[in-house]
Amino acid sequence: MINQLRKATFAGGCFWCMVKPFDQWSGIHGVLSGYTGGHMTNPSYEDVKSGNSGHFEAVEITYDPEVMPYNEILAIYWRQIDPTDDGGQFHDRGDSYRTAIFYHNEEQRDLAEQSRQALAESGKFNDPIVTQILPASTFYPAEEYHQDFYKKHAEHYKKDRAQSGRDAFIEKVWK
Repeated sequence: MINQLRKATFAGGCFWCMVKPFDQWSGIHGVLSGYTGGHMTNPSYEDVKSGNSGHFEAVEITYDPEVMPYNEILAIYWRQIDPTDDGGQFHDRGDSYRTAIFYHNEEQRDLAEQSRQALAESGKFNDPIVTQILPASTFYPAEEYHQDFYKKHAEHYKKDRAQSGRDAFIEKVWK
């Protein structure tokens, strides 16, 4: 039912690489690339990339919690990122590429904190988990050419993702 749909917002480096991992699941009604967490109103890609906006590249996920619970979305999220890297993600460097979970309510905050603590205690990583957990703020959709990039530009997407080091990291750590 439409009235029970919820939002989940995550920063995990390049937003192109964060859409497909969520977009393929039942219960996910949409994944939007955009910008959040900064001080600039209606930033452009160039504003965010320059580092002057304070925003993260992020994805806003619309989901049905009856089909895809938030805990499962969190599990998918953790398996897309290096949660120990505070300088960006893979070959994308800078503050706009850092990782963060943006919570929309206290339940999401609690679940995000519990999942981060469980990951920290899992022994999977030697370095501390640095992914921030922050209150959700205004989400600005990215320009249209960024939306569903993996579908519109499949070859470019595959090449960029492979060269970034993300897939090699995921394979090594999570498979």
